[in-house]
Amino acid sequence: MNADWKIYTKTGDKGQTSLIGGTRVPKYHERIEAYGTLDELNSFIGLIRDQEIDEKTRQLLIEVQDRIFTAESLLAADPSAQFKTLPGLYEEDVRLLETEIDKMNETLPPITSFILPGGHHIVSHTHVARCVCRRAERLTIRLLENNNDTLQGDMVVKYLNRLSDYLFVLARKFANDLNIVETPWKARI
Repeated sequence: MNADWKIYTKTGDKGQTSLIGGTRVPKYHERIEAYGTLDELNSFIGLIRDQEIDEKTRQLLIEVQDRIFTAESLLAADPSAQFKTLPGLYEEDVRLLETEIDKMNETLPPITSFILPGGHHIVSHTHVARCVCRRAERLTIRLLENNNDTLQGDMVVKYLNRLSDYLFVLARKFANDLNIVETPWKARI
């Protein structure tokens, strides 16, 4: 690392930050909320990856983290600026998640009710990541409704929607792998 590079810039001390492209916005701006929540999601994915899980899933989660950083950069980009290169999200990224969901579902018992999160810390961490992913999706949808010029916004929403589905099924897979009995929700009526 360059010895001259510092983590602190002091440019955010008055409550503003820069988008990719240089435009300054308040740190509470909906664009910052959306990509900040993706950053939170990425940290939770890292927490899952740090558990004792199979190597195939670990490698897929690294790929997911890469795609989350891609989504963050797309949301952080000033739509009025010109960019030569920014990473992108593609249909094959969504299809990869769908393929993995289908593979996991082949080995899981059918689901007949809502499932209460819990049973083991890895299952719980994965459900927390799923919830953060859903929040990121909602914030991104709001951002798109208010700023329809967000780069690849529709693809970010689609990816997050599928990622939350993947995380739900992954939590079920972890429970199944660990012989954890899922607790169905029984509505009191």
